[in-house]
Amino acid sequence: MHKNIRVLLVDDDPAIRELTTRSLECYHMDVVSVASGEDMFALFRKGELFDIILLDIMLPGEDGLILCKRVRTPGYPNTHIPIIFLSALGDTVDRVLGLEMGGDDYIAKPFQTRELVARIRALLRRSRRTPCRDESGHTDSREHIISFEGWHLHTLERHLEDEDGVIVPLSTMEFRLLNLFLSHPNMVLTRERILDHMCGQGQDIYDRSIDVQVSRLRGKLRDESRSPRLIRTLRGTGYMFIGKLA
Repeated sequence: MHKNIRVLLVDDDPAIRELTTRSLECYHMDVVSVASGEDMFALFRKGELFDIILLDIMLPGEDGLILCKRVRTPGYPNTHIPIIFLSALGDTVDRVLGLEMGGDDYIAKPFQTRELVARIRALLRRSRRTPCRDESGHTDSREHIISFEGWHLHTLERHLEDEDGVIVPLSTMEFRLLNLFLSHPNMVLTRERILDHMCGQGQDIYDRSIDVQVSRLRGKLRDESRSPRLIRTLRGTGYMFIGKLA
């Protein structure tokens, strides 16, 4: 018996909260809905755990973008929770901004329940921890650490650790992107290949989203795009990981 997906819905419109909650419950999801970021953080302080956050952008007080940035703050206990923005602002620039602030996906209102459910499930599949394989090809569910240039990627905890032992949290997309780079060192990764790995089929994808995620990852790695030590841009093609694996 699979555990129901536990969803935190943050939206100040009571009608939308009620409709979305009832719709997701029809797909066997457990939904907790709140009207503000203050209520959301109150739940976190109580130790409430969720699989995913559905976050409206246009909220009273701190908007969804600011709330997402707070959740993604290094050291915050819920920083790894996948976040899907729900917003009436559906232009590309709004979507890109949502990704830049740490969101994992973005759905414009109004939306179909089936699309929302599909995106929730797809995002959770992408963020699911996958057992590593050793050199003989056997699966290993223990923690696996990939070291490179003084950095250490913890594949089960899904975070970075620098040479001083400081933990650097990664969003779902940032983790998948870095894992892809580390799995293909010194290989040209086209945008098409990265898009396929990051988003899969049936997703609302566009090249600019990849550039945003690479920029965010570079920021976490303190890697300058003008003089890269780790990720090199190949204009018109894609990217290449040039760092040395330990």
